[in-house]
Amino acid sequence: MQLEDMILVSVDDHVIEPPTVFANHLPKKWAGRAPRLVLSPEQELQTWTWEGGTKSTPFICAVVTLPSEEWGYDPSTLAEMRPGCWDVDQRVRDMDANGILASMCFSTFPGMAGEFFAECEDKELAYACIQAYNDWHIDEWAGSHPGRFIPLPLCSLWDPELAAQEVRRVARKGATAITFSEAPESFGYPSIHTGAWDPLFAACCDEDVALAIHIASSRTVLPGKETRVPIEVSSTLPCWNALPCAANFLWSQSLVKYPQLKIALSEGGTSWIPGFLDRMDRQFRLQTWMGSDLGGLDPTEMFQRHFLSCFICDPSGLVMRDRIGIDNIAYEVDYPHSDCTFPGSPEELWEQIELAECTDREIAKITHENALRWLRFDPFTHVPREEASVGALRARASDVDLGTRSRADYRAAYEKRYGDLAGEAAR
Repeated sequence: MQLEDMILVSVDDHVIEPPTVFANHLPKKWAGRAPRLVLSPEQELQTWTWEGGTKSTPFICAVVTLPSEEWGYDPSTLAEMRPGCWDVDQRVRDMDANGILASMCFSTFPGMAGEFFAECEDKELAYACIQAYNDWHIDEWAGSHPGRFIPLPLCSLWDPELAAQEVRRVARKGATAITFSEAPESFGYPSIHTGAWDPLFAACCDEDVALAIHIASSRTVLPGKETRVPIEVSSTLPCWNALPCAANFLWSQSLVKYPQLKIALSEGGTSWIPGFLDRMDRQFRLQTWMGSDLGGLDPTEMFQRHFLSCFICDPSGLVMRDRIGIDNIAYEVDYPHSDCTFPGSPEELWEQIELAECTDREIAKITHENALRWLRFDPFTHVPREEASVGALRARASDVDLGTRSRADYRAAYEKRYGDLAGEAAR
């Protein structure tokens, strides 16, 4: 196999939501109370605003093709970022240019697990907005280009019964995954050890819907958030949140009770997993006085039955792929975040693959087969396999401009192409 022959599916990307999210899916009863994308009079700050609070998008979440000196945590506007961040047609063009067949996109302004909606005091309104968001994501974002997007709706963090209800509803619309928090107790909701989330886990098993748990989907305190700690620390640590998340799930009785539950550790990386499994297996054998019950499995077997690990750039993880489980590894691009490998994702991945001396069979599993199996997604009903490779996709996108452009350049192009899109939606 050569680089151009790979078929790439990214299980973790992000959508920067356009202002029209709630235009077509929210009942009239709530239309005047939905979050709105508001641009400040100076046109320097754009925030999603409603009675539940406000949320802006930092530039670090939408940096693709911006010069690195313009990256940062200061708030961004749609006009100052690459259109593929929020325009689905342009996103597909960028996917073609990057050789990516299919993508699963996490939300941005609602938070990785929908916590922005959970903060609204009127829970009836909050649930209506989650349903509207999910319908937009499934019908408009994913539905506009069949075979290219794996739908990823949100769940209601404040109510496990409502979360289960939403799983069943979106499953009828074709969704095969739903978001969840790595630590719901950090928001003041029950932990997974209480049994409170059994309705959600049962619904996921009944409908064969996977939980997609992204790093930073909680308020778990890391040293990088403490005063005087360098920003490099907070840039390094988030992936390690996947470790306590996996440990909590593995030692909870939820995985014994729900043997079909599938969990994707989005952007969690892979290189920590071999040592994690070594430690878990040893404790399981040594500390028998704890009375640990994994339903007849050891921790490694339990991990490989339930977890899909996801990586952007993790050479050590690929080298240790046999310890992790070759059927438990999936690839991700993280477009348009600062860790994103766009537009050279195939090249960076291929370098890791060559270093690890992966076989063609292993390459196929890591690049797309594992993701498609875990998420029950078949892009080939819409995109013929011979048109799905890196080489084939790039061949039809040779005209896509992949050069570096400044915020000012993007703003000028935005005004010419889109006009006052956010203002029109707000009105």
